[in-house]
Amino acid sequence: MDVYENQSGNGAGSGAEDGSGTGTGAGADLLAARFEEHRGHLRAVAYRMLGSLAEADDAVQESWLRLSRAGAQGVENLGGWLTTVVGRVCLDMLRTRKALREDPWETHVPEPVISREEGIDPEQEVLLADSVGLALLVVLEALAPAERLAFVLHDMFAVPFDEIAPIVERTPAATRQLASRARRRVQGTAAPDTDLPRQREVVHAFLAASRNGDFDALLAVLDPDVLLRADGGAVSPNLSKVVRGARAVVEQAVLFSRFALASQPALVNGAPGLVTLREGRAFSVMGFTIADGKVVEINILADPDRLGRIDVTAF
Repeated sequence: MDVYENQSGNGAGSGAEDGSGTGTGAGADLLAARFEEHRGHLRAVAYRMLGSLAEADDAVQESWLRLSRAGAQGVENLGGWLTTVVGRVCLDMLRTRKALREDPWETHVPEPVISREEGIDPEQEVLLADSVGLALLVVLEALAPAERLAFVLHDMFAVPFDEIAPIVERTPAATRQLASRARRRVQGTAAPDTDLPRQREVVHAFLAASRNGDFDALLAVLDPDVLLRADGGAVSPNLSKVVRGARAVVEQAVLFSRFALASQPALVNGAPGLVTLREGRAFSVMGFTIADGKVVEINILADPDRLGRIDVTAF
């Protein structure tokens, strides 16, 4: 049973039973306006759950359809109710994705949020609150769907375990354990620097070294245990790889030079990164995780199918 059909404790069920859906006229407009107040928050939840802006928008739209059918009469906390609904939708999408997926998870790079180097707009600020970098999304994608839901809803959006438990069909105690396992995975990742100007310096140095083919300069900005993950998708599977270690990463200089000549600085999920444009389209996106002044992780998305959905008109 879907969440919106099983929220009798807050009155959502009665709203559906007595026909208090959107209806027509002022009632429908009011419900739509109330939903729009929560759209940004719901999109942020869905992006963390799915790692895809397109799928996040689909999940948010589905949550609106469920609200329009059920109505909001008797719902005391519409934002909380919608959060659990979009969580259920995302959980179903993750389970379907896992069942159908053929390409290896280790080379998968989530869809990034791209903005100009000067700064992100207010809508993106809501989407990327709490520093949702590509490296974090990669870790989240390695989690089981129920673990990801428990962690995202509880640790990122403070949803109580009592409210998450019915979605994953577990007890609150078991749901707490799901979040705990996910938290240990997340805490095992490097904590990125928070000094944005210093991060820019490191990325600019990386770009200059790549353009000049300067291997020593590349080594100088890389952490000895740096991780490179490249995702070429189904169209360019030869680009997909995972490489660890500074010298092994430097050996991929041909890959960097392929992107670097036409690259320009950008913000990738709120952190300094690089975008390569060709004929007005995104050819690659490189996200960097920088800790202690060194690059500790590089995530490259070079999948034409997903890059084709990225808006680069601002560049």
